[in-house]
Amino acid sequence: MEYILIIISAVFVNNILLAQFLGVCPFLGVSSKVSTSIGMSGAVMFVMAIATLFTYLLQYYVLVPLHIEFMQTVGFILVIAALVQMVEIILKKISPALYQALGIFLPLITTNCAVLGVAILVVNKEFTFLGASHYLNLAQSVVIAVAYAAGFGLAMTLFAGIREQLDLAETPKAFRGAPIALITAGILALAFMGFAGLV
Repeated sequence: MEYILIIISAVFVNNILLAQFLGVCPFLGVSSKVSTSIGMSGAVMFVMAIATLFTYLLQYYVLVPLHIEFMQTVGFILVIAALVQMVEIILKKISPALYQALGIFLPLITTNCAVLGVAILVVNKEFTFLGASHYLNLAQSVVIAVAYAAGFGLAMTLFAGIREQLDLAETPKAFRGAPIALITAGILALAFMGFAGLV
């Protein structure tokens, strides 16, 4: 039951994009087509899940025992950068079209604050279940990272679908492009805030 609550909370209530506003740059930059958004979401999900696994282990088996927790951000960024390089190499081999479509936004996953934010959030987050508070264990950490990434993907895909429809709509000249995209993003964020009433 607690894993279901973690997933629902991460995907809908505490959506990393629309409630916590982390990872907005790729959200606005890559979301003009649904296919590109799905590809970016998959890459972010892979990097976020694996990065959370490695950063959790780094935090509790290296940084904490050696009392160098102050190196957390630097260590986490190095892990994320290495994983993004691996994803770039794999995508270039497996799907050159997706690699080209993602363009500059693929290397930007390295500095995507959503990936780093989730890695830091997971090792510092206390989870309250049935009245008891505890820090997330490794399995819960990976589950919440995948759920945050799924929420990221859901927001990206919904936003891309809406933007594709807006390209076909009669939009006033002053609102075409970025203005209507930002207005739509705001309305989508308000819609997701409605999920907060469920918990």
